[in-house]
Amino acid sequence: MKRLLLLPALLFGTASFAADSNYEISPMLGYNLAEGNIGIKGDDHFLGGLELQRNYKNSKISPEISVLYSPSADYEDGGDTSITRFLFNGVYSFSKNAKMTPFVKAGLGIENVGNEIQKYNETGLVVDAGAGIKVPFTKALALKAEALYLAKVSDAHNKSADNNLIAMVGLTYSFGAEAKKAPKEVVEEKVVAQPELTPVVVVALVEKDSDGDGVYDKLDKCPNTPANSTVSVDGCPISMDDDHDGVSNAKDKCPNTALGTKVDTNGCDIDADKDGVLNVNDICPDTPIGEAVNSDGCPAKVNLQINFGNNSAAILSSSYAELDKYADFLKKYTNYSAKIIGYTDSRGSASYNKKLSLKRARAVMQALVQRGVNPSHLSAIGMGEANPVADNATAEGRAQNRRIEAKLTRN
Repeated sequence: MKRLLLLPALLFGTASFAADSNYEISPMLGYNLAEGNIGIKGDDHFLGGLELQRNYKNSKISPEISVLYSPSADYEDGGDTSITRFLFNGVYSFSKNAKMTPFVKAGLGIENVGNEIQKYNETGLVVDAGAGIKVPFTKALALKAEALYLAKVSDAHNKSADNNLIAMVGLTYSFGAEAKKAPKEVVEEKVVAQPELTPVVVVALVEKDSDGDGVYDKLDKCPNTPANSTVSVDGCPISMDDDHDGVSNAKDKCPNTALGTKVDTNGCDIDADKDGVLNVNDICPDTPIGEAVNSDGCPAKVNLQINFGNNSAAILSSSYAELDKYADFLKKYTNYSAKIIGYTDSRGSASYNKKLSLKRARAVMQALVQRGVNPSHLSAIGMGEANPVADNATAEGRAQNRRIEAKLTRN
């Protein structure tokens, strides 16, 4: 496998001595039709991909790296199965015209099939061949469609080779410097004797400023301002600013703002985080834009990204940073209490899910206490599979429904 991973480096590294080239990157979406039995219900599934191609001016064959990923195919024995493929291809493009560019490709790669619940993980060698077209929209952007036939050389899972037909469509974006053309021949010009020039004396004209305010008369809209007056760029006196907020009294719609307050062009207090609560009243002045807040400008509800062990209330170490961040928030704003609410997806019995969600909520509460949060400011509740935020019929929806929320209330 390490030797295979060295292949893209060789493909791109050995070309570094060629003339300047450009690149194409193509995000793709597609569908996999499986002819073999790779242990997945129905075998067919959707996938996403990303292709990076490097082009050379003097070659029609371009090296390409492709990554194809199917995140949640259903495994025959239960659980979600991920399929990851790395393909290293040579792409041959036919002559371009204004309407489309056909191409063919072939190469080899590696495929990894993994299922965490069944403890199944297999990596094998694959070969592939395909064809497609690119239809340009602009000089840099094109529609790309392709069909790819992929054969697995060996399969330890079912002792037979697997064949897959993949159809994909996406967009191609071209970037990078194109190959440079050969420099033009330099033709030496004959030097023609020039007549001697007579120097011309240039006298600078000094602009006039009649009222001495620093603005020339031709730009001065107020040419008779009193001596020592402070003026604007158009030569007119700057009005008084009684509250010293940088906005003159004539334009100040909030003339009595507190000293040092940040104001807008109207002289009024600003709302820096755009949450609808002015800075002067905002206890949490840096909440993310678009987040729902309470009357104090603080998040009304936070969805904590906490990961647990399978069917367990044990918090994984990958969630420690999220806990640290929320603990710091609660320690900073001690006039708030947080209710920790646990949720599950709809799999399993309702009573089991409610108990599991409560255990997880209590585990988060205990982790916050260990990080210095006052325990009297915390409570925990388990809601089980209630109040789903997404469709439990899909893996993505179930993942969103398995969550920990924190709701703030003022003490």
